[in-house]
Amino acid sequence: MLLRQETLDGIVAGRVTCAFRRWERPRVKAGTRLRTPVGVVAVTDVTPVNPAELTAEDAEASGQTLADLQAMLSRSTGEVWRIALHADGPDPRVALRSTPVTPADRAALDARLARLDRTRPWTAETLAIIAAQPGVRAPDLAAQLGRETAPFKRDVRKLKELGLTESLEVGYRLSPRGESYLAP
Repeated sequence: MLLRQETLDGIVAGRVTCAFRRWERPRVKAGTRLRTPVGVVAVTDVTPVNPAELTAEDAEASGQTLADLQAMLSRSTGEVWRIALHADGPDPRVALRSTPVTPADRAALDARLARLDRTRPWTAETLAIIAAQPGVRAPDLAAQLGRETAPFKRDVRKLKELGLTESLEVGYRLSPRGESYLAP
């Protein structure tokens, strides 16, 4: 579920407590935790609503005017869902990125990377190219490796989950943890 930066800022400030979406079926469920640029956002409830019964208070809770909310909902089809949201703390990957690799971590990371490399080895070359070319666009890095962009980006996200890389406004770089992992 994509949320605009303005909405995310409102969630963190406590001004925005819900979002509305038109979907054939819910795409999130209560208990979902979304990692966002402002930290983790928790979904606490997903309820179908009648769009004709939405009020100015509903719109305000989503950070919009009623007219803007109705206009947004009119651009798509499907049932209207109210998604209750709240800020749920910092993204745990941020702290992980700055944690140096211990010997126990190294063994666990080696095993995890070996599992990721099972069908096709890619982790070492991906870490190496990001280390050598921080801030380079993903399509350019993928092309250098003879890969399609979408699968390359998916793989970099797997490394990000392990705290080894971080996204920049353009491209990626190794995190301090990633640098620590690659250090001799």
